[in-house]
Amino acid sequence: MVQSSPSQGDRNFQPRTVIIGTGSCLPSRKVPNEHFLEHAFFEDYDRPYGAGETRGIVSKFQEITDISERRYVTDDLVASDLAFVAGRQAVEAAGIDPETLDYIIVAHNFGDVRSENRRSDFVPTLAARVKAKLRIANPACIAYDLPFGCPGWLQAVIQANYYLRSGDAKRALVIGAETLSRISDPYDRDSMIYADGAGAVVLEAQAHQEPVGILSHAVRSDTLNHAGLLWMGPSFNREGGNGQLYLKMQGRKLYEYALTTVPGVVRQSLERAGLTLTDVDKVLIHQANGKMDDAILKRLFKLYGLREVPAGIMPMTVSWLGNSSVATIPTLLDLISRGQMEGHALQRGDKVVFASVGAGMNVNALVYRCP
Repeated sequence: MVQSSPSQGDRNFQPRTVIIGTGSCLPSRKVPNEHFLEHAFFEDYDRPYGAGETRGIVSKFQEITDISERRYVTDDLVASDLAFVAGRQAVEAAGIDPETLDYIIVAHNFGDVRSENRRSDFVPTLAARVKAKLRIANPACIAYDLPFGCPGWLQAVIQANYYLRSGDAKRALVIGAETLSRISDPYDRDSMIYADGAGAVVLEAQAHQEPVGILSHAVRSDTLNHAGLLWMGPSFNREGGNGQLYLKMQGRKLYEYALTTVPGVVRQSLERAGLTLTDVDKVLIHQANGKMDDAILKRLFKLYGLREVPAGIMPMTVSWLGNSSVATIPTLLDLISRGQMEGHALQRGDKVVFASVGAGMNVNALVYRCP
């Protein structure tokens, strides 16, 4: 996996950031949609739905999102535990000594939220906790966290790429981990979207003559008019929230924002790589909502004047894993890399687009060519 360094006189070789190992942690607890039939949903603050409406809400939810099942952590685990498992798996897959890591970056949004005390715990950072669990003694391995909404893991990869391409670092472990089940309001029907999980990659700077690895990226943040599309607020049932704050969102406006912005950011990343959409073999998009992701992909192809979307270009896990925020893309990548996504594989030379959208509002995209 590790390339030998070129001689100083050979200018044809350039440092490229490549993925040398992947890992993931899928919680063992499977939660089907039927689980929510026992819930009393509220339409808004203090406005409960009628007793006979829950079944229709659950049925309509699957029709809108494609989600039929999701994963939740057991009561004994927190986000940093999932991050450690995914990170260790990625390090083992890369076949490296963890002491050789220069950076550990953990993307998340809520820290460690414990089952018995559902408050965000950020100190020390989740990255520091993962480094300690990996038993890394090297003080030159810098561990820090990155909160950036659902696009956090991809943004962490973008940051790590700068370190590696500059020569400041050789290897980085980038993890996305979240336990959204701990901050979802059981009285809010949107809670059915959320899931838990973690995914990780080991990135390495390698010398290559051809453009491989990370080729380009594009990012945008829209806060002026869109920062409030996702926020933390009290339970819809003011008598049942126990004073905790829960994740809330304006679903329709989020949908419209994603359709308006994501295709353009993807196109910008492809243009920066000197590529067009027909060059792309796979699109790995944040698993937010199956129908929304399909609509984004169709809108992207429409940008290029293309009517037909190639079958199999966008693998999906949201139907059975739900939306685990920062963990969805690295988890999807790991499943494909390990041959656990039937009909999907990545071959040498394949060009992959990663894309995500989430709280901020933030959007990012990255173009990668498999070495």
